[in-house]
Order: sequence, then structure tokens, then C-alpha cells
Amino acid sequence: MKCALVYDFDGTLADGDCAQHGLMPALGINNVGAFWQEVKQRAAENDGDEILSYLGLLVEKAALTNPNELSIHNLKKHGKSIPLYPGVADWFDRINKYAVDNGLELHHYIISSGLDAMIRGTEIGDKFRMIFACKYHYSANGTLATWPAQAINYTTKTQFLFRINKGIDNSWDNEAVNRFIEPELREIPFQRMIYFGDGDTDIPSMKMVRYQGGVSLAVFDQDKWKTAKTQGKVEKLIAEERANYVVPAIYEDGSQLDVTVKGLLQLFKRKYANKALLSK
Repeated sequence: MKCALVYDFDGTLADGDCAQHGLMPALGINNVGAFWQEVKQRAAENDGDEILSYLGLLVEKAALTNPNELSIHNLKKHGKSIPLYPGVADWFDRINKYAVDNGLELHHYIISSGLDAMIRGTEIGDKFRMIFACKYHYSANGTLATWPAQAINYTTKTQFLFRINKGIDNSWDNEAVNRFIEPELREIPFQRMIYFGDGDTDIPSMKMVRYQGGVSLAVFDQDKWKTAKTQGKVEKLIAEERANYVVPAIYEDGSQLDVTVKGLLQLFKRKYANKALLSK
């Protein structure tokens, strides 16, 4: 029985926005807040997409400092500096073993507005069946970022959930993702999918996974729990019925998140077993 754990990245598996670690300092961006304000202003002035504005502004900043800084090699290098939440480093091996011990086939995915190459550069970059994230087209020698190849914002995230649901391991095959497949014949039903997110940018995905019968798990930074912003965000997710569960972003063995996910996998197993018995 195939199940999927689908993760946002920034603020869900890692602390903060991935680009602020390593990459932005290398590009001379010392005021991260001012950078994001410029992104928002540019998007508003051009009535454009915020993520495309962000990717474009990074290219402009690189042109003023080091045009090669956005190469795949350098992005992976910067990815090594991204701080992961407690327990994330060994989470995947532990939960995979738990799944195998319970007769489940578990697949992990990333759907993120972060930079693909930076995520791949982290110590967990090889733990995913697919990473759907922002990336660039490159010059012939692969060093100069010339144009955004993929930009994922909070609403476009939902199309990748359907790619996972139908077993489409790419971002380009639109014919396949739009092809009708009976729900019971799809590779990973939404009912056996858990989406991990941390806030507003994950709301459409959380809502859709819940609507389709899956589970949405909202996580928050334990160190920021006492702030009004964090508590307000959690309160909103619960009040608006976006998330099934809200837990600290602590992935260690025996943590609330760990026990919750194990319980959900047991739920998937029980429901599947009962369905199989009834169909005989």
C-alpha cells in the first residue's frame, strides 16, 4: 500500500527561508526584510507573480556581485548551510523503517517555493522521490542563471499534489496530469497522503488534501511559540479548518509529530485492510 508524505520546505523542515542562508549573504543582501519588501513592491508595480519577481531579483543581485553565484553547484553549496529542525536529519530513515515494518510503501515529496538546488544540497536532499521547487534555466556551460524554469507559488502547489496522486514524476507533462484516471486507480490516493506545512502559503494545499480525504499537518517552530504571530497563525489554521493536526516542528523519535504520523500511518493501514476484506 503506497502512502505519501508531502512537505513544504521553508519553515516546515528547515528554519526560515532557504535563500537567506548562505545565498543572500553571498549576493550582498544583508537586510532580508528589505529584500522581501522590494520583491513585494516589484510584484505590485508590475501586477506580477511574487515568486517570479523574487527569482528575477536574485538574478539582478547576482549580476551585481557574482553572476555564477546562482549556478547549481553554488546553490547546492549554500544548501549545506540551511539549518534543519530537530530530528529532521534522521527522520526519513526512521519513518521509512516504521512503514516497512507495517507493510506500507512510503514515498516522500517536497513541494516548495524554495530553490530546488539548495534543497538538494542539504543533508536530506536525497531522501525524496521528487522535489518540486523553483529552478532556473542556465547558459550552455551551466553557470549563469538566465530565466526561471519553474516558479511555485502558494496556489500552483496544488497541481503537484495531483502529479503525486497520479504518479507523474515530472513538472512538464501537462497532458498526463490532466488525463482522467478513476480515483481508485491512481497511484497514491489522496486518502493516503499527509501534507506538512507551516502557514499561509500552504493553506490551498492543506485545504485540498483535507477536501480529498487526506490529512493536513501544520507545524510550528517551538522556539517561537510564545510570539503572538506564531500563536495567531496556529489559531487561524484551526479556526478555518485548514489543518487536521498542529504540532511542533520537532521530528525526533517519540516527539508529538513522530507519534502523530505513526498513528496516521496505522490509520491508513487499518482502513486499507478493512477495505480489502470488504471487497472479497
